[in-house]
Amino acid sequence: MSELIKVRDKKKSLIADLGLLMVALIWGAGFLVMKDSLSRITPIYLNGIRFILAFFVMMILFWKKMKKVTKQDILGGSIVGVILCAAFVTQTIGLQYTTVSKSAFLTGTNVIMVPFLAWMLYRKYPGWYAMMGAVLAAIGIGLLTIHGSLSIGIGDSLTLVCAFLFAAHIVSVGYFGENMDPYVLATIQIGVTGILGMIGGFLFEPTPEGLGSSIGIAIIYLVFFSTMGALLLQNVAQKYTYSTHAAIILSLESVFGTILGVLVMGDMFTLQMFFGCVLIFFGIIITETHLSFFASKKQKDKKIA
Repeated sequence: MSELIKVRDKKKSLIADLGLLMVALIWGAGFLVMKDSLSRITPIYLNGIRFILAFFVMMILFWKKMKKVTKQDILGGSIVGVILCAAFVTQTIGLQYTTVSKSAFLTGTNVIMVPFLAWMLYRKYPGWYAMMGAVLAAIGIGLLTIHGSLSIGIGDSLTLVCAFLFAAHIVSVGYFGENMDPYVLATIQIGVTGILGMIGGFLFEPTPEGLGSSIGIAIIYLVFFSTMGALLLQNVAQKYTYSTHAAIILSLESVFGTILGVLVMGDMFTLQMFFGCVLIFFGIIITETHLSFFASKKQKDKKIA
């Protein structure tokens, strides 16, 4: 079933929206957990461990489904998994060099990119609203990341790359999920991400030692909530909604992450950054709503007249 003609059942789409909202909350809180964990474990190993453990748990839970996978399932899940691995690695490395709140907001800009990637995939022009939203978001990103000179920190740059990859992930889940069991798709992509993460950690990072119980608690959250729980919810929910609709709800991850970063981690939040966030927010609203609430008001006024 093509994304362009997908029909949204109201009840199922509401449940899907609530599921995606829960994903955004889990991932928003996950920024804090990852930031704290990075003081004790390197980023690629962190992602490798969390995803490979989640994969083993999911293989046990969905063994009957996994026994029936096809070559097409493995191919689709692997493509999504490679994108997901690259997204999380760039995000986690970038988080070492920027704040939780900035990482959250920059990651959230993927919502602007999703309509354009969907356009490339489905050959459907996103419209001038999406163009306007992208321009506002670009200006907002500049206000959020540029301080004192026309330079962007390495952490901010990596996080922007991560935002693009997460946009590609959302679109690819929508594309491959049309003809795949969402539990199978989630399990395969998590397994691929875990394997690539462990290989990357072995090749490029020192072996983790003396991690302690505190990192164990963080790993439990990342495995069962941020990885297994959140990605399962996302893959199932995207069966009943459009990629662009999913993106706007998932963008609330940046709101949750920023609020928690300021409240819990004491991140700095300047007036310039505030205006940058406002522009990004308006870019998101324009891209996703097409300012339809104004049109609705005008239509109501005409009816009253």
